[in-house]
Amino acid sequence: MPGIRTRALLALGGIALAAALAVLGHLEVNDDLDPWSLTVSDFAVSDRGGVIDAAMAVLAAATAVLIPVLPRVGAGRPAEVLLAAWTAGLVVAALVPTNEPGAPMDTAAYLHRYASVVAFLALPLAGWLLARHQGRAAPWLRALALTSLAFAAAMVWSAYPGDRVLIGLAERLLILTEVGLLAVVAASCAAVTPVRGA
Repeated sequence: MPGIRTRALLALGGIALAAALAVLGHLEVNDDLDPWSLTVSDFAVSDRGGVIDAAMAVLAAATAVLIPVLPRVGAGRPAEVLLAAWTAGLVVAALVPTNEPGAPMDTAAYLHRYASVVAFLALPLAGWLLARHQGRAAPWLRALALTSLAFAAAMVWSAYPGDRVLIGLAERLLILTEVGLLAVVAASCAAVTPVRGA
């Protein structure tokens, strides 16, 4: 099994690649798509199987590489389960498309939505739990976890009573914060000495 540092560095590389792909996915869309009012999923469905779907899959793989490291750095089982839920949510969201913007939601779109909700909530909760085991990174993880939950609340407000006002902006800020949280976890794991017996 690769060492903690190797896995953490692989995860960091995957996170960086996923971020680059997500940016590229926003540059290669038609001009009718507005990043302020449409979600990332709306962009992904316009380019089914394209770079945004690939970015989600790469981010899921980067997290999957990191999960086996957690017990070796002293993290508990709940954090592992939450990171696995984040990973599964990303995989489902990448594989199951949402509906086209403006179209009524079908079963696949609901599955995509709730897989995304699981992912968006699981990662900040995992980050909060992991903060106990990450030394100097703990304040960053707590701040990023709370910020993620605040952006998730903003997105929920926008989706329901807010008539989707700036939902795209809220989601992109949420994603940026969560990717940052995951990068802090990976970087912190790369610098950690393994716990004895793990």
